[in-house]
Amino acid sequence: MKLLYFAWVKQKAGTGEEEVSLPANIRDVNGLIAWLKTRGEGYEAAFADLGIIRCAVDQAHGDFDTSIAGATEVAFFPPVTGG
Repeated sequence: MKLLYFAWVKQKAGTGEEEVSLPANIRDVNGLIAWLKTRGEGYEAAFADLGIIRCAVDQAHGDFDTSIAGATEVAFFPPVTGG
């Protein structure tokens, strides 16, 4: 699965993009985030406040309960405003 990180999420995680093989028990974005937080301090910092993070699964906005079964890409980014 490809993971994408944007803006300050990218800075804290220390990477903008990576390919990962997920453990079989990870079924949704919540599970993915919990797993990412175990991968180091940068990930822990990036996902410390889930109230200020958004996600997209296969380029469709989702929430933390969104299934990632069969997904090829998950992106994480801060809230975006227009103007």
